[in-house]
Amino acid sequence: MLRPPSSNTDGHVAVWRAALSGLCATLVGIGLARFAYTPLIPVLIAAQWFTPSQAAYLGAANLAGYLAGALSARPLAARLRRSVVLRAMMLLATAAFLACAAPLSFAWFSAWRFSAGLAGGVLMVLAAPTVLAHVPTARRGIVGGAIFTGVGLGIAASGTLVPLLLTLGLAQTWCGLGVFALVLTILAWSGWPADEAGRNSARVRPPHRSPDPRLKALYVEYALTAVGQVPHMVFLVDFVARGLGRGLGEGAFSWVLFGLGAMVGPALTGHLADRIGFRAALRVAFAVQAVFIAALAVVTSSGWLIASSIVVGASVPGVVPLALGRVHELTHDNEAQAAAWRSATIAFAVGQASAAYAYSYLFAQTGSYVTLYAIAAGALMLALATDVAVGRLKG
Repeated sequence: MLRPPSSNTDGHVAVWRAALSGLCATLVGIGLARFAYTPLIPVLIAAQWFTPSQAAYLGAANLAGYLAGALSARPLAARLRRSVVLRAMMLLATAAFLACAAPLSFAWFSAWRFSAGLAGGVLMVLAAPTVLAHVPTARRGIVGGAIFTGVGLGIAASGTLVPLLLTLGLAQTWCGLGVFALVLTILAWSGWPADEAGRNSARVRPPHRSPDPRLKALYVEYALTAVGQVPHMVFLVDFVARGLGRGLGEGAFSWVLFGLGAMVGPALTGHLADRIGFRAALRVAFAVQAVFIAALAVVTSSGWLIASSIVVGASVPGVVPLALGRVHELTHDNEAQAAAWRSATIAFAVGQASAAYAYSYLFAQTGSYVTLYAIAAGALMLALATDVAVGRLKG
């Protein structure tokens, strides 16, 4: 546990040691367990491990697992020490990588991709709050930003590490990712703050209140954001490599750019929100994403590909602090904020998983990437329209 330190220096070290564990958790659970699969899709297809439609469904299985993880995180934390849950989930993600080195069957692979997603969902819900609960208020912004930088680092690492590992073979690539995840798990192992099992289970529920219509709208908007982001998250590398016929090298390069954008996204959107407010910043984010996603449905020049990869990459983690900030604007006590953020996270996960399966079905039926990006852009425009429609309400 991060106990009261004997000196400011000791306290500073303890905070950043815990933050490092949080960063490793988001890197493994989201940056690798979810996003390392994207640059592998065209290779899995070329190696005839899976058909294009099966590869797409495997991506959807991971997002379904993420939803299951988001739903199960709090019950697990209520029964077990958070540090135990976090370590177990990082080990589960590691095991999933190693298991995927053996393509025994589509069902086998689906189960392990689902497990990787489940681990990522639990880690996303629990890692940052576990660390931030022991961080002084004045440091929570910078420490939280450091933790979620792990998402972008994982994406960038997957775009650079995967092509290098592929020179050894596809099975060896999965093993290499597993080893990398294991190293990060070991690095994070002793840095988690200690807490008592079930310490949140006996909290008194706040009195029931009718949800603010603006909060309901935010849940819808956040789910639509997920719908809009899924084609980049799942299909970007395959779109560039096979859809445009530019090869895995350029597809991987687009993914590295996506990761570089993800590394700076939270800081940029946070700065924007400080200047114009969270609601206005969200509207800007909806509009900008819609433009740069729609671009891939109508133009395929290298310039637009680069811009779309970076901008949407920045938006994937960048919209998270905007939605969280908006939740805090619309709620006025800690319990209400926590409940609203859980609901928003689940809404995002539902939108993400549903969209992944729907897109996979559409792609299997049509083979058209253009259709996917057009629908995604439409979802973000609908999110913007929803927010504008409730804009007449105060606040």
